[in-house]
Amino acid sequence: MAADGAFAYPGLFGMSSMRPFLRQLWQRILDDDLLNRANELAYSFLLALFPLLLFFVSLFGFFASQAVTLRHHLFGYLSDALPPVAYELVRRTLDEVMTRAGGGKLTLGLLLALYWGSGGMTQLISTLNVTYAVRERRSWFKVHAISFLLTAGMAFSTLTVLFLIIAGNTLLLFVQQRFGENLAFVIVWYVIEWTVAVSLVVAILSFIYYFGPDLKHRHWITPGCVVAVFLWILASAGLRLYLHFFNNYSRVYGSLGAVIVLLLWFYLSGLASLIGGEINSILRRSRPQEAPI
Repeated sequence: MAADGAFAYPGLFGMSSMRPFLRQLWQRILDDDLLNRANELAYSFLLALFPLLLFFVSLFGFFASQAVTLRHHLFGYLSDALPPVAYELVRRTLDEVMTRAGGGKLTLGLLLALYWGSGGMTQLISTLNVTYAVRERRSWFKVHAISFLLTAGMAFSTLTVLFLIIAGNTLLLFVQQRFGENLAFVIVWYVIEWTVAVSLVVAILSFIYYFGPDLKHRHWITPGCVVAVFLWILASAGLRLYLHFFNNYSRVYGSLGAVIVLLLWFYLSGLASLIGGEINSILRRSRPQEAPI
């Protein structure tokens, strides 16, 4: 049971107090310079965002009958995750790109999505190697191939979930037409929809933690992954709340305020993922048979 269950993480469940663990975590964050490395991730994520969204929208074109619905759901989740001013920037920019882009530009956009998207993933893999205290021994080609596959897997997993949500909405509409509108059905479906969405984030991050760093893992879902997703949700909600009451970025940065907010959100997202990796690294060190190489 210790090999597969929760007790495989003695560093988390065997401590008499969380204070030493949190103190060690904070020291590792400082030692690995994660507060600054998250800046690098934010820059890489920003470069990847619009090409990847363009890739999604272009991909939706292959499903002509559902293209509008797919885009509506994708942007609906973006509006819930991003701060409002950052979401409006993303939406306007993508609309502008789609309006001006012809077939050649869309093809170029797909190529940029593959390049910049995998580049952002490569940066995340490199930084996770730091948190796990391992050296990168894989070839340049293998690292970039893993980055490409993780990016492609993330994109197509998102597309699959969007289709499942569309199917669920169709089923909900059928149930309401058959049995009448029922608030309980709507609440249950809303809970299921967000559970699926959060599970997708957990699954994607689990794959990144599992295949990204240059080491072997024994578990798919790790405590660091769960904590990272929780921190990401908490940081996103906190940033939205702060901007709601203290939206003074436009006074300082002017028209660049929305870009700064988007970068800040990427910074917090990257930092959350790095903290999750750091937690997993600490727990690995608590097991001598899995000490870093």
